[in-house]
Amino acid sequence: MPAFTATAPGKIILFGEHAVVYGQPAIAVPVNQVQARATVTPNLWGAPGEVVIQAPEIGLMAVLDELGADDPLGAAVRGVMGALQVPRIPACTLKVSATIPFASGMGSGAAVSVAMIRALAGFLGQPIDDGTVCALAFEVEKIHHGTPSGIDNSVVTYRVPVFFQKGLPLETFSIGKAFTLVIGDTGVRSPTRETVAAVRARWQADPAGYERLFAAIGSITRTARDAIRGGYPTRLGPLMDENHALLQMMGVSSEELDNLVRGAKSAGAWGAKLSGGGCGGNMVASCDPQRALEVQGALEKAGAVRTILTQVGARPDDDPTGGQPGDLGPQL
Repeated sequence: MPAFTATAPGKIILFGEHAVVYGQPAIAVPVNQVQARATVTPNLWGAPGEVVIQAPEIGLMAVLDELGADDPLGAAVRGVMGALQVPRIPACTLKVSATIPFASGMGSGAAVSVAMIRALAGFLGQPIDDGTVCALAFEVEKIHHGTPSGIDNSVVTYRVPVFFQKGLPLETFSIGKAFTLVIGDTGVRSPTRETVAAVRARWQADPAGYERLFAAIGSITRTARDAIRGGYPTRLGPLMDENHALLQMMGVSSEELDNLVRGAKSAGAWGAKLSGGGCGGNMVASCDPQRALEVQGALEKAGAVRTILTQVGARPDDDPTGGQPGDLGPQL
């Protein structure tokens, strides 16, 4: 069997984080400037069924049989085996790498899962459709996050902007005019599982109050979708500011995030907010493309350890499956 490589992009949530877990909509977009990459190569000297998983960035090198049921990398492999009804995989090595910041709200876990699922299925000569990839990645997301919304695996799988509401069909939508985002990383790790659990505890203590916050965020998200469809990106700024204020009320912002939001606004961003689980991780600002470098510089001065410029527009021209047989790419 030839080697097979697959990639998957990062993602950023524009609106609706946390509220999406409670039935409200959220908007997320792929960030193609950062990627997860998985490569499966045959191991001619390995024992039948021996799958070696390598993830140098987290110091992992293990045989599949050594990984427990709660290991996300092992779960991704077993999910493919179950979906394809393959009881034993030819001896191989599955290597994973990523340029997506870890535990920062950019979908690193989902991207790694999607890349692994597609690479392994391609290696086995049985490519999996997007719907199945998304469903398998969602099962792995449960290990990462406990009660995931499903938005990460959806936007990463389909590689397009999505309007997501739990329990309803995934909705992609057209963009009336491309718009520019600047993402700032606080450098503070923010495991989504923990922040989601904290919000759940607060919701249980004050369900009426938190339902009002969730509903307000849902309204903002719907208005933002209309603005994006209509080609009015300047309208996103005030909506971002409103959404951030509501997330502050939920207790999921932080001093680092608020500093970056203020820095972006001081440099002329139309609006800015935390993105993802909060309490660290990333924030995102919308701005005039002519001011993007200025906003980027302001974020760095305000303490961002990393910034990413991205333009949200048409679907990228690359292979929608994110995979190529025999393309080993750079090896770490």
